[in-house]
Amino acid sequence: MSYLTADICDAHRDSVQLANPVFTLYGNKRSFHGPVQTVKVFEDNELVKQSLETIPEGSVLIVDGGGSLKCALMGDNLAEIAINRNLAGIVINGCIRDSALINNMNVAIFALQTNPFKSIKQGKGEANLPVQFAGLNFEPGNYVYADEDGILLAKEKLQ
Repeated sequence: MSYLTADICDAHRDSVQLANPVFTLYGNKRSFHGPVQTVKVFEDNELVKQSLETIPEGSVLIVDGGGSLKCALMGDNLAEIAINRNLAGIVINGCIRDSALINNMNVAIFALQTNPFKSIKQGKGEANLPVQFAGLNFEPGNYVYADEDGILLAKEKLQ
């Protein structure tokens, strides 16, 4: 089922919150929705990879990268994992790389910017906890609805 964020706002104005419009949408998939899974890292994407490999199909991975613009937390290899595992989408408070390749892939990734530098791989960070960025508090089990108009957060799945 397809959801348009504008229609969701019309029907559920009091049940959704809008992320600050600081993200760019990458990939050729233009909308997604699903339950939230979270990871918090800083310039280290090993836990991002592990989460992509293990979270439930249909999930939205929310990556709090601390807003760092110094390196990318995801590239085309990790995007391919998300596609193969049928994840709904990804929101990254940080950067991606390989954007030209990602933009031709059937994936939807919101990120702050692009950066060609790769991250370190030490496995530092935390998963499955509330994270705060873009004016929102993302908690595992919340629902995200996103498209080219923005990213909405709801406490539960909307009917």
